Amino acid sequence: MTVPQESPEESGTPAGGKRRRVVAMLLWLALFAVGTAFIGLPTSDPFIAFGWLWLATIAWHSDQPWRRHLRFLRDWLPICSLLVVYNISRGYADNLFAPHVTELIAADRWMFGGVTGGDVPTAWLQRHLYEPGAVQWWEVAVSVVYFSHFLAVPTVAVVLWMRSRPQWGRFMRRWFTLCVAGLVTYFVYPAAPPWWAAEPQHGALVDVQRISTNGWEAIGLHGAGNALNALQVEASNPVAAMPSLHTAFALLAVVFFLPSLRRRWWPLLLCYPLAMTFTLVYSGEHWVIDVLVGWLYVGVVFVVMGAAERWWSRRRTREDDVTRPGPPDRERVPDAPARF
Repeated sequence: MTVPQESPEESGTPAGGKRRRVVAMLLWLALFAVGTAFIGLPTSDPFIAFGWLWLATIAWHSDQPWRRHLRFLRDWLPICSLLVVYNISRGYADNLFAPHVTELIAADRWMFGGVTGGDVPTAWLQRHLYEPGAVQWWEVAVSVVYFSHFLAVPTVAVVLWMRSRPQWGRFMRRWFTLCVAGLVTYFVYPAAPPWWAAEPQHGALVDVQRISTNGWEAIGLHGAGNALNALQVEASNPVAAMPSLHTAFALLAVVFFLPSLRRRWWPLLLCYPLAMTFTLVYSGEHWVIDVLVGWLYVGVVFVVMGAAERWWSRRRTREDDVTRPGPPDRERVPDAPARF
């Protein structure tokens, strides 16, 4: 039997350290709130986002020596660097082919036109829920859910890093495979979102507005909204709608944990990717077909990575059997059946 190796952050916290942890986390929350109010949300640079998460791990384990906290940099700097490369390369993904849009409109109308009176779901939702010049209460929730895309998966990854490095490795393999699959698709099939199709210079094919950041105005976080707006304009590929990695990441963050949870909790967890779906479609960021393809990518990634990990495990087992010394053949006892 192989005993799992303890992660750097799995050592127990003394009872006297709990108060210190609470104080440290409150200080981190206050610092994060001030930074968000004056600087903006940490969305444009992976190093900034993971910097905040690193500070959170330091606050959570403030009783640990610094050499343990420095291991975070050792493990995460290469990953942040790869994310920066991903963000930069995604911006060039629309240079090879003309963006697709009319077939996406046709797909959404084919699926939902009977319910929406021939409209795409985004236009139908905004016609019933959106009021120009006003911010509805649900638009605050929409903005919060939209922003959660930038921190949900990194937060899950950091928590797994603290608790179980093997599980962290499994999660990271799926995350990066999903990123690569999405990036390849952006190059091969650049697809325009609803807000792009609504602009006059692109033919005003649909009547929708881009409203994913409207909610920040209602709660006074103007800097947060401005930071996201700048990111949307300057640091993103405007025709990287297919697949919707916003929804794919939300589903990834939930599906990864479903096998270890009782099924009665599944509907509650699945509310998050469904809320992300509503957010993206209502705010004009994605078509429904983008969301469905994103879900499909998650399913394929889990199947492929699961098969690859099982193959690798069998290979390692065979190699161990070859190299491990054992008794002569006449003394060997048949292996006991595997227990699950």
